[in-house]
Amino acid sequence: MIANKYALQRGVAGGGRVHAAVHHVAGPSGRLETRTREQGRRKAPEADGARVSQVRSGDWSARSGCEAGLRIAEGRDVTAVFCANDHMAPGLLRVLHEAGRSIPRDIGVAGFDDIPEAAYFAPPLTTVRQNFGELGRRAPELLVEEPAGVGHARSRGLVPLETVLRRSTGPSVRR
Repeated sequence: MIANKYALQRGVAGGGRVHAAVHHVAGPSGRLETRTREQGRRKAPEADGARVSQVRSGDWSARSGCEAGLRIAEGRDVTAVFCANDHMAPGLLRVLHEAGRSIPRDIGVAGFDDIPEAAYFAPPLTTVRQNFGELGRRAPELLVEEPAGVGHARSRGLVPLETVLRRSTGPSVRR
């Protein structure tokens, strides 16, 4: 599984805070990345007893993050949102800011991929980093293993993940 429950829950919760409900802005339906990130996103809150909230579908763009944010901002119980990629987060952050919601005081926001721009969002985005170099290196190996039934590559996970904590989920983190 790509999305790792500890990286996700700790990233969105930040500072040891556990949320009652973690909302999700997913990628396009039918995509492997969308399914695996949604599976990981569902397991993280359930492990800590949190409610699994409605999923808002996006298309990996800031525009779709904005559209999802319009609906999410209406819910006053929302305390955390996980965007299935970092590109959707700026739209979500903008709408939440315009709705008067303080990030991270009112709502923690986390993304996935750690794109270079994530450190420069307002506020800087907590994200889950996957090693794309390692993913590329392992791709041919996985293509050989999977059809042969040798490795069950999908159940093992593709690459290790790392949570990059930034201010979108809590107080500034010193490096």
